[in-house]
Amino acid sequence: MTVREYKLVDFDKLLLIQKEAFPPPFPEDLWWNREQIEAHAATFPEGAMLAEVDGEPAGSATSLIVNFTGEAHTWEEAADNGYVKGSHDPYGDSLYGIDVCVRPKFRRSGIAGALYEARKDLVMKLGLKRYIAGCRIPNYHEYAETMSVDKYVEKVSEGEIKDLVLSFMLKQGLEPIQIIPGYLDDEESLDYAVIVEWKNPNL
Repeated sequence: MTVREYKLVDFDKLLLIQKEAFPPPFPEDLWWNREQIEAHAATFPEGAMLAEVDGEPAGSATSLIVNFTGEAHTWEEAADNGYVKGSHDPYGDSLYGIDVCVRPKFRRSGIAGALYEARKDLVMKLGLKRYIAGCRIPNYHEYAETMSVDKYVEKVSEGEIKDLVLSFMLKQGLEPIQIIPGYLDDEESLDYAVIVEWKNPNL
């Protein structure tokens, strides 16, 4: 397996990953389009990552640099509606992940973990303070009637509840630092997201 920067020429590979990772009824207009991929590669090529297994596309991840202030925000604001050009700050202090997806046939084979390790390596290479991301909590809707979102995140963090996404983030060494309502239109997470953080150990 290799992780490399993706470019516009990789669009068909990236679209294949998106289609298989997010099949219908997932809205097709939410898959990356050519203009967005071109913008990722031109604006911050180091943050545009493609994982391949024996040359076959397996997963991808996209990130940008921001100056993290802790202010509430939406995914659209952080990601510049998926184009990153308007929100990327080359003088910022944090790497912000806006997307990770893995083809179903390659899941449970270390692809997502490798992409996260590549992001951590990038944080250290660039001398940034941290890696952060807005993490979905897709199992929260199962518990929303019996506990607050704060209590849910606490119980997931303590290992009492398993969340499909947040539990994975915790295994990657990320820690929840903030809960943001209205982050993304997401019925399973009730529109909540948890900002998770991995601090640069070299700083």
